Amino acid sequence: MLQSRQEIQQLKIGYQQALANQLVTAVLILDQELKICYLNPAAEALLIKSLNKLYGRPHDLIFANTSITHTRLTQLLATGQEFTDSEIVVEFSESHRFTAEVTASAVEFNRVSHVLIEFKQIDQQKQISLEVFQQQQWIAARDLIKGLAHEIKNPLGGLRGAAQLLNKELDQDQQEYTEMIIEQADRLTNLVDRLLGPNQLPQIETHNIHSVLEKVCQIVNFSSEKIIELKRDYDPSIPSVECDQEKIQQAVLNIVNNAIQAISAENIITLKTRIASNKTINGKRVKLSVVISIIDDGPGIPVNIQDTLFYPMVSGRSNGTGLGLSISQTLVNQHQGKLSCHSRPGHTEFMILLPLN
Repeated sequence: MLQSRQEIQQLKIGYQQALANQLVTAVLILDQELKICYLNPAAEALLIKSLNKLYGRPHDLIFANTSITHTRLTQLLATGQEFTDSEIVVEFSESHRFTAEVTASAVEFNRVSHVLIEFKQIDQQKQISLEVFQQQQWIAARDLIKGLAHEIKNPLGGLRGAAQLLNKELDQDQQEYTEMIIEQADRLTNLVDRLLGPNQLPQIETHNIHSVLEKVCQIVNFSSEKIIELKRDYDPSIPSVECDQEKIQQAVLNIVNNAIQAISAENIITLKTRIASNKTINGKRVKLSVVISIIDDGPGIPVNIQDTLFYPMVSGRSNGTGLGLSISQTLVNQHQGKLSCHSRPGHTEFMILLPLN
C-alpha cells in the first residue's frame, strides 16, 4: 500500500510538472526566502533566461522597482491572501522591458509554503486598445471639425458675395474696405477647405513604393529652404503596392516637411521601407504589409501632444496649423492603412503601414 501511495505521489508530481511546462502563462515559484526555485518554459521564453541561470536568485532581480515588493510577498506567505496587479513594468535588463499582469498566490510543496507568481505580457493588447481608442477619438474630432467647417463655409460665401456687390456701389477710395473683406473671406474659405480634408476617393493602381518616395525626396530637395540630408534605407525585395500614388506621396511629404521644420541642418531624415508580417491595423490582423518609416534624430515631439498628434489643429509649433498630420492620417486611412508615431529626444519615427495583397 505504501509503495502504491509513493507511485501515486510521483505520478501526481509528474503530471503537475508536465502541465506547468505546457502552460502559455509564465509561471515562477519562489521559496520561503523569496528566491527563484522554478520557471516554466513560458517564463524562460518571456524573460529570455533559463532556470539554470536564475535558480537561487532573489525575486527583485526580476521585479525590482515594481509593486511586487519583499514586504507584500512575505505577507502573502504569512496569510495566504493572493493578489493581482495589472500593468506591472518588468525591466529585466536595459534592453528587455515589458508590461505584464501579475498574480501572486501561496502554494505548498513538501509541506513548505512557496510563492507562485503567474505573469502574462499585455503590451500587445494594451497597444491595440490604445490604438482603437485613439482611432475613435480621431474620427470624432475629424467629424466635429468637418461639421463646423461646413457651418462656417456657407455664411462665408454670402459674406463674400455681399462684399462684391457693395464694392461696385462704393467710390474707389472706399473700395479698399470691401476688398479686405473679400480677401479675408477667401483666406478663411481656403482654411475651411483644408479642414474638410481630401474628399476624393483614392485612385488605386499598382506602384513601386520606392518611386513614390523618390518623388518626395525630389520635391523636398527643390523646395526646402534648409539643406537637410535625406538618407534612404530601402528594401529592394518589396513588391509593388496597390495605392494612390499622389495621396501616399502627399502623406509622406507632410510628415517630412514637419520634420524639416523641427530639426536643424546637422540632423538627418531617413526614409526606410521594410516588409512586416502579422501586424494589427485598426483592430484587424493583416498577414503582410509594407512599412514606410520616416525617421529623424531631432529634438522629438513634446510629450503633452503625442497622444493627440493626429487630431486636427494640434501642433507642436507656435506658427503651425496642425493640419498636415491630420490630412496624412486621412490619406493613409483611405488605403486601409495605419499611421503611428514613436518619439523621444534624438529619435522620432513615423510609420505608415499599408496592407499588401
